Amino acid sequence: MKPKRFPPTDPREWLRRARSNLVHSRAEADEVDLAELCFDAQQAAEKAIKAVFIHRGEAFPFTHDLEALVRRLRANGQKVPKYVEAAKVLTRFAVVARYPDFTTVTRRKYGRSVRIASAVLRWAERQIAPPSKRSP
Repeated sequence: MKPKRFPPTDPREWLRRARSNLVHSRAEADEVDLAELCFDAQQAAEKAIKAVFIHRGEAFPFTHDLEALVRRLRANGQKVPKYVEAAKVLTRFAVVARYPDFTTVTRRKYGRSVRIASAVLRWAERQIAPPSKRSP
């Protein structure tokens, strides 16, 4: 069953799309380039971070630069853990992974990308979850 869709102004829709990208990022197959999977990991992290902006009622810049997005959240008073800051390494995949070039992604870099995106998504979900549904 497909998950319920929400309006684009609802942070839950951004999280839904982030989860979809994360699932794509884990779709390893011989025919799939690891750089493209890293692109999906970057997109998952980006959409999760932007969901936090929407939840807070704040505008976000239209950028793929995860470091800039995190810096802006911090400047606006959001506590951001170091492991979310680590998402800045995914920024390069927002562009270079879209087109053939000389970028080589190792299995190690790929695995790290998916782990970072997963952690960012979990963090964003905790920021957006109603207080009664947050884990202690």
